[in-house]
This record gives sequence, C-alpha cells and structure tokens, in this order.
Amino acid sequence: QVQLVESGGGLVQAGGSLRLSCAASGRTFNIYGMGWFRQAPGKEREFVAYISWGGRSTYYADSVKGRFTISRDNAKNTVYLQMNSLKPEDTAAYYCARADRDGSTQAVDYDSWGQGTQVTVSS
Repeated sequence: QVQLVESGGGLVQAGGSLRLSCAASGRTFNIYGMGWFRQAPGKEREFVAYISWGGRSTYYADSVKGRFTISRDNAKNTVYLQMNSLKPEDTAAYYCARADRDGSTQAVDYDSWGQGTQVTVSS
C-alpha cells in the first residue's frame, strides 16, 4: 500500500488556474501509473487524467483535454495536475490514485486513494 496526500485545491474564478499536488509515500512510487479523478456532489467519481510510471504516456478525459496537464516527479514521489481555463463544471473533489492496471481510466483499477482536495470554480 501507498499513502497519498493531495493538496493545492481552493476557490478560483472561471478562467483561472490551479495546480494540484499528490505526495506519495513508499519506495515503489516510480513503478506505478498514477491517475487523477474527481467527484462532484451527487455524481459518480470520474476519470480526469492518467500518467504512466515513467511519464511518457498520458491520457485525459475529453472534458479536460487541452486545459489540464498531468505530470510527475519521481524523485519527489509527487504527481501534479495543472488546471488552466477552469470552468464552473470543474468544481469537484479531486483525488489522486495509484493504478493497479496500467493505462486504465476506471476507478476500480486503482488500489490506493488520497483523501481528496476540493476545487471550487466560481462563475
């Protein structure tokens, strides 16, 4: 198991930017793909972005493609999510997670989750 701690959420106006961070404990961080998911009130948790263990492969949900960028620094055991051109519909709790299955966009294929960080985008 790995422990994941997200940070960087907050309140921002539409069109603004935020960068989320996810700090991981454990020595095996750099051999796993990592993902970001989000969940708005009353909605199911949805995939946002994925990055492979070496950072060479990334995938994004269509709703964030071109606006969000996932990256990682294995030396710091940290994954980032740069969010630009934020929209009110991006408002949600954002979670990072460790992929048990490479490249998956399904929450069931992630075996460790952080506690989440809230992002609120005002119009």
